[in-house]
Amino acid sequence: MIRLDLNAGPDWLDLGHGVRLKLLPLTTALMAAARADDTVENLPEDTPDETRAIVFAKAIARRAVIDWSGIGDEEGEPLAPTPKAIDALLDIYPLFEAFQLGYVAKGLVLDQEKNGSLPLPSGTSAGATDTARAVKKPAPTARPD
Repeated sequence: MIRLDLNAGPDWLDLGHGVRLKLLPLTTALMAAARADDTVENLPEDTPDETRAIVFAKAIARRAVIDWSGIGDEEGEPLAPTPKAIDALLDIYPLFEAFQLGYVAKGLVLDQEKNGSLPLPSGTSAGATDTARAVKKPAPTARPD
């Protein structure tokens, strides 16, 4: 069963290192807008998948981040979440990974809650029946002395 949160609104995501992002829900509209982003659409055909993932994550973040905390400029003054600043934040690998795992991946994979389906009757599932049978070994025979 998929549970819909009809009251979904912005939520905070802790990226670690004192950085938190306030993010809009990852909706179909947000994903479609990110896919239509010029930086995503204008990637050359031979762009490696890893580079595509970074460009796409930044496009998502530029649309989803509405506030943040724990981020400052060179002088340590609080910095607003501008598109340029968001891209710079995601250039920091541990923060990029936390964003990918905590926001993007959760939006792309449905969390499978116990859906009530029975295990498959064949294959390696828990519901499969055993097909092997125990073989009875013959009793040892006595040897003549």
